[in-house]
Amino acid sequence: MILDITTNDAEFDEASIIQGFDIELSQKNAQRIDGLVDDYEKSILSRVDEEYSVNSSFSDRLADNIANLGGSWTFIGFFGGFLLVWMIWNTIPFIKKAHFDEPPFILLNLCLSFLAAFQAPIIMMSQNRQNARDKHESVIDFAINYKAEQEIEDMQQHLHRIEVNGVRNKEQFNDELLQIKQLLSSIDLKLRNLDPDYKSNHNQLTPQQILLIKCRG
Repeated sequence: MILDITTNDAEFDEASIIQGFDIELSQKNAQRIDGLVDDYEKSILSRVDEEYSVNSSFSDRLADNIANLGGSWTFIGFFGGFLLVWMIWNTIPFIKKAHFDEPPFILLNLCLSFLAAFQAPIIMMSQNRQNARDKHESVIDFAINYKAEQEIEDMQQHLHRIEVNGVRNKEQFNDELLQIKQLLSSIDLKLRNLDPDYKSNHNQLTPQQILLIKCRG
């Protein structure tokens, strides 16, 4: 479960709310959390890159490099220039003796066919490796999200137990307070019955003060 943090860029200290939880965060704290998440993601990706670099053979790395080169504007520019030079060289009239592939450029078509025949499987090899890596990363993301969900559920259960214990302790405190009041009332009643002068001397005193006086006496 991924937490979606919505922030407002209007004010730096304006509170934001984590969706699904009634938790308010300042934009500073939200940015700090985003930074921690980014650092953690970079750490995971670096670990995955390191693992793939260790487990990759020379042919795998070569296929990746060829696929990266073949899918770049650099390759398109150089290869387009090579084709243009090839065709111009073989079509200039005053160097006809130097022509080695005159139109319709049969040798060029053969070279392009060989290039396409070898380049396509190499690119497919690289794509298969990339698909395997993406699958591995998705499994890691799922494991992280599942672990985060379990931690959140445990935290919610812990907070619920704290709330239940707080209510229980409050009820117990109220019960004990009621028992103390009843005990003081009983003591006050007994003192009234035993001491004839109690009512006149202690009419303005509370049961707690009366009990303290009797204990000192």
